Amino acid sequence: MDQLGPHSANNSPLSPLGFIERTAIVHGDRPSVVYNQKVYTWSETYHRCLRLASALSSQLRISPGDVVSVISPNIPAMYEMHFGVPMSGAVLNTINTRLDSRTISVLLRHSGSRLLFVDLLSLPLARSAFELLPAGHRPPLLIPIEDPYEDNSDLTGFDLTYEKVIGLGDPDFRWIRPTSEWSPMILNYTSGTTSAPKGVVHCHRGIFLVSTDSLIDWCVPQHPVFLWTLPMFHANGWCFPWGVAAVAGTNVCLRRFDGPTVFAAIADNRVTHLCGAPVVLNMLANSPPTASRSLYGTVQIMTAGAPPPAAVLARVESLGFAVSHGYGLTETAGLVVSCAWKGYHWDRLPAGERARMKARQGVRTPMMTTMDVVDEATARSVPWDGLTMGEVVLRGGHVMLGYLKDKEATAKAIKDGWFYTGDVGVMHPDGYLEIKDRSKDVIISGGENISSVEVESVMYEHPAVNEAAVVARPDEYWGETPCAFVGLKEGLVGQPPTEAEVIAWCREKMPHYMVPKTVVFQPELPKTSTGKIQKYVLRNMAKKLGPLAGGGGRDSPTTQASKL
Repeated sequence: MDQLGPHSANNSPLSPLGFIERTAIVHGDRPSVVYNQKVYTWSETYHRCLRLASALSSQLRISPGDVVSVISPNIPAMYEMHFGVPMSGAVLNTINTRLDSRTISVLLRHSGSRLLFVDLLSLPLARSAFELLPAGHRPPLLIPIEDPYEDNSDLTGFDLTYEKVIGLGDPDFRWIRPTSEWSPMILNYTSGTTSAPKGVVHCHRGIFLVSTDSLIDWCVPQHPVFLWTLPMFHANGWCFPWGVAAVAGTNVCLRRFDGPTVFAAIADNRVTHLCGAPVVLNMLANSPPTASRSLYGTVQIMTAGAPPPAAVLARVESLGFAVSHGYGLTETAGLVVSCAWKGYHWDRLPAGERARMKARQGVRTPMMTTMDVVDEATARSVPWDGLTMGEVVLRGGHVMLGYLKDKEATAKAIKDGWFYTGDVGVMHPDGYLEIKDRSKDVIISGGENISSVEVESVMYEHPAVNEAAVVARPDEYWGETPCAFVGLKEGLVGQPPTEAEVIAWCREKMPHYMVPKTVVFQPELPKTSTGKIQKYVLRNMAKKLGPLAGGGGRDSPTTQASKL
């Protein structure tokens, strides 16, 4: 057997792009994408993806390895690009629609994007971003995406639109398969940063593994009806665009939504699965009774981020939803830890105890190699006692290739055979992980990761601010929101700024979801003997302020939810 090994017949590069090809053959007449009254079949979606790949490759001169970006909500074109762009050999870069123009200009420059598809409602944002690009930087080709259910009058004057690009392509195009499964396929950015963007690069192999792993771990059957309440720009919808294709499901797309819209979409399309941040659970739990239409059967919800509150879990499950909880990062392309449910033991527990168990992040998913919590000083595993904290580390094929153009950050995150997440947690005696804190001081607000350091760096630009520290404050709607503790400069001329004025100033300087909802003025921020601000003290102070009620102060609940 020493002579046996890999060869050309058994060593084909792994890629999730082949999922749609198989499904188009087997289930070509089944519905693939539903958007308002428009329904595509899997055969139609597959050939549209081939046309897109063909046009990019032959008409628009996109070469393998080039970056193609997109700013779009969850509409059919966004779904198609998850296949069509990498089928051309290009690298897909989905950009958060909530970012401001300055941030987008930084990402376009950093990624070296050759082409930018933009939803018609985001055209003003894209144009503003182009104006902020350096004079010597060649902007990407801008191609708007039509929408028959919106006003398309702003598209006059464009020689190319998304549908025109599709029309240029060959439906029998032989898509460009990766020569190596390690070839880059996806580029995502970790947060709305304007100073040091971290571009996470994933390969075909990693996306293949995450896509199939998620189906197995969540026990997704053939032909699910998947409602897109999770943004596809957010870690590529946790890789479910490819996963749903593998099981010949139906993708129900929503441009914007609130609680009543979600209930209506579930009822009208017989939805079986959906994903979303805890804010989506809160939206469903707080929908008016008249909007909470009865479900024809149990609807599965996967949530991740801040643990869902027990009261919200109880309310959502009473409405007919079954909630699963997981954990992942942009660097893992999706969920790599999930709270695998021991129904035979835990279903009999009181509601509060069930919620406590479900709020834990859980165990590694089947295809993830291993997970651990290690002591930061010794790098040794902490005891499984539910008390001893350490940093969460991961190893497996889901982990990114690295950060684009940032060897230093890559080396810091990936070392000694582990990916160091920067999250602090404990291991319980039953082997389940629970996240306790975030060593990078990340705030999870409505499913968005907000770096407190980035918010602070902007706040220090305020002419009246002497020092600033940002921590998480509990929020009844968003889970957490930024709370800024500010020390003002001495000798200010005129009246010191008010909380409202500082918040308004921040809204002009950073994406709105990053803006502090609370500003607390302090004579001096608490510090250690070496002069470092004691954030744990501030976190306790923020908690004592109590949770903010409602959803105002950043974007209204309805407005912000419509952008998810």
